[in-house]
Amino acid sequence: MMAGMAKKQEDILEAAIRVFVRYGVQRSSMSDIAKEAGVARQTLYNAFANKEEVLRATIRLFSDRSLHRVKAGLKDTQGLEEQLNVIFEHTVVAPYLNLLESPNAADFIEGFNRAAREEIEDQEERTRVVIESVLRPYRQVLKEKRISTKQLSDFVQRSSSAAKHSASDMPHLETLLRTLTQMILQTVEERG
Repeated sequence: MMAGMAKKQEDILEAAIRVFVRYGVQRSSMSDIAKEAGVARQTLYNAFANKEEVLRATIRLFSDRSLHRVKAGLKDTQGLEEQLNVIFEHTVVAPYLNLLESPNAADFIEGFNRAAREEIEDQEERTRVVIESVLRPYRQVLKEKRISTKQLSDFVQRSSSAAKHSASDMPHLETLLRTLTQMILQTVEERG
């Protein structure tokens, strides 16, 4: 269970995820979510006022879980390449694979983007901060190249997110992320 979230709310969000994947965001209703969660509609409305609140909370839940996995994975890594691999695995690859399983992936993405842009931006910023933390040991090298850790972390977060949304298939996504990783590693090398 995620910190600050009641078990009942988390169960409802798990049900909402299944409904959104099955029907897409636009065609899903609060009744569908209540039925999937096995709760009365009033119980659902007591927890979330409307579908947009469910969407926002779902994104927050995904983000919290993803960043929790990243932070846990970073504890066991050595070196920037391994750290980037952990970050990309949980913030890019896993969500990409989840979307591949959805017959309504396009609607899923469009619905999330339209209804919950603020929550998505918050998740992206939280990811950027984690990326910045792994780049911090290279700040002097980056400074000499007139790049701040914030600038590079912003570039990395946006590029990896763009890769997730534009890759034609899993091998293509892997190639894009491998290329991004190599560019970062070359950027932080002390020579050059």
